Amino acid sequence: MIPTKYIFVTGGVTSSLGKGIISASLAKLLQARGYEVTIQKLDPYINVDPGTLNPYEHGECYVTEDGAETDLDLGHYERFLGIPTSQANNVTTGRIYQSVINKERRGDYLGKTVQVIPHITDEIKRRIKLLGGRNKYDFVITEIGGTVGDIESLPYVEAVRQLKWEMGDQNVLNIHLTLVPYLKASGELKTKPTQHSVKMLLENGVQPNILVLRTEHELGDDLRKKVALFCNVDSDSVIQSIDVSTIYEVPILMQKERFDVTVLKKMGMDFSGTPDLGPWNKFLKRLHHSKISTKIALVGKYVELPDAYISINESIKHAGAANECHVEVHYIHSEDIDESNYIDLLKEHSGILVAPGFGDRGIEGKILAARYARENNIPFFGICLGLQCAVIEFARDVLHLEKAHSTEMSLKTPDPVIDLMEEQKGITEKGGTMRLGAYPCIIKKGTRTFEAYGLSEITERHRHRYEFNNKYLAAFENAGMISAGVNPETSLVEIMEIPTHKWFIGVQFHPEYHSTVLKPHPLFVDFIKSTI
Repeated sequence: MIPTKYIFVTGGVTSSLGKGIISASLAKLLQARGYEVTIQKLDPYINVDPGTLNPYEHGECYVTEDGAETDLDLGHYERFLGIPTSQANNVTTGRIYQSVINKERRGDYLGKTVQVIPHITDEIKRRIKLLGGRNKYDFVITEIGGTVGDIESLPYVEAVRQLKWEMGDQNVLNIHLTLVPYLKASGELKTKPTQHSVKMLLENGVQPNILVLRTEHELGDDLRKKVALFCNVDSDSVIQSIDVSTIYEVPILMQKERFDVTVLKKMGMDFSGTPDLGPWNKFLKRLHHSKISTKIALVGKYVELPDAYISINESIKHAGAANECHVEVHYIHSEDIDESNYIDLLKEHSGILVAPGFGDRGIEGKILAARYARENNIPFFGICLGLQCAVIEFARDVLHLEKAHSTEMSLKTPDPVIDLMEEQKGITEKGGTMRLGAYPCIIKKGTRTFEAYGLSEITERHRHRYEFNNKYLAAFENAGMISAGVNPETSLVEIMEIPTHKWFIGVQFHPEYHSTVLKPHPLFVDFIKSTI
C-alpha cells in the first residue's frame, strides 16, 4: 500500500498571494485524476479559532459540518473539491499550544522541560499525520498561513523540515508561492523578492521542490531559468500563476502549466492520462457566457471587505452560472440605509439579500431592506440575522407590535420575537459556544422552499445564538408569514417564508456553506431564478 503523501504550500514576499487557491487548484487536479485528496490550513495566530475575530480582521469565519469555526480558506477547499472538511482541517497556533500546555498540566511529559522543539513541532506533526492517517488519503495538502520569515510561522516551517527529513522527498514535498512584481517605470519583472524568500526558507532548512510565481505578466523562459538557477530547483519546477478574472480559472491554468504532472513525478506517482475537468469547464463556460443579467443588493455591515461575505459571493456566482445569468452584486452598507433614502438605494435591484452578522450596528437598515422587499414584491433572501430582521419587520409593520425586536439588540423589548436559545442562557464565554455545525430540518410540503430543494428533509450548517420565538408563531402564520422548515428535535424554526410573495424566504442556517462549483445551493439557484 502506498503511504499518504504530504504536500506543504508556503508563501513568501507578501501575504494574500492566493496559497489557498493554489492548494485547492492542485487538489482539484489530483482529484480529477482519481486520487483521494484533502487539504488543511495551519494558521499561525494564537486565537484557538477565528470564531471571535472581527470579520474586518480576518474575513469570513467558515463553519464545518462538525461545528468547527475555521479559516475562510476551508470554504475554497470545499467549493473546489465538493468534499466536507472538519475540525482537523484547520489548526491554529493557539490550539497547538493549548494542547501542549494541557498535556504538561496532566504530567504527560514526565517532568521534562517543555520546549518549542520538540514538543510544539511534535504536536504540529501529529495533527498533520492525524488527518492523513484517519481517512487513508493519497495526498494531504497543507497550507501554512502567513509568510516565510514571520516569527509566528517558524515552528510550522521547522515541522516541515523535520517531516522531509523523516519521510523523504518522495513522501513530503514543499511548494513555495512567491510574487514576481512588475516595475512599471523600468518595464521589468523582478525576481529578487523570490530569491530572497527562497533564501529565507533555506535558512530554515527547507529546500522548496516547486516554485509557483504569482505575476501580472507572462513569465518568459529566460526568467524561469534564472529563477530555477538561483533558487536551486528544476527548470520545469517553476510554475507561472498569472492573474485571472475568476479563481475558478486557476485549476485550468495550473493544468496548462503541468503543475499536477510535476508534483506526481516528484512524488513517484502515476502521472499518465489527464484530469477529467469536463464538468468544471462546463461551469466556466456558463459563468463567462451568460445569456441574461440581474442586479442583487447585498445588504450587510461589513461590505467594505468582500471577504467578510465570501461564501455568499461565491454561492451567488454558482447560482448565476446555473441560471446562465450574470449577477451584478451591489454592496449596500446597512448603516447607510434610513427612512429618507432606502427606496432610492434599493429600487434599481431585482433582488435583495440581507446578510448575516451580530450586534445592533446597522440593524435598522437591514429591517428597512426587508420591509422594502416585502412591500414591493421584490425577491428577498434573509440569511441568519437576515431572517431575524425580516421577522422583526413583519412583527412591527404587519402584526403592529411596534416595539418588537430581538433580545440581542434590546433586552427590554416587550415583544421578543427573536430570543436567546434556551441552551445559550447562562453561557458567558464567546468562543465556540454558539449553535454550530450541521442540523436536520424538515421542510413543509407545498412551500416555495420545498419547491427549491425538492426534498422534505435537509441538513444545513448553523452559527447563531438567537432564534425565532415560537410563542409568536401562530400570530405570524395567521398574518401570512409561515414556518416552512423546523428542526425535528427542538421545533426550532429554521425557515420562514411568505407564500403570497414572489419569493420571500429567510433561513436561520447558512446555506452558503453548502454551495460548491459543481453543486450550487438550491436556495441560491431559485433566488437568482426569481430575479430574472
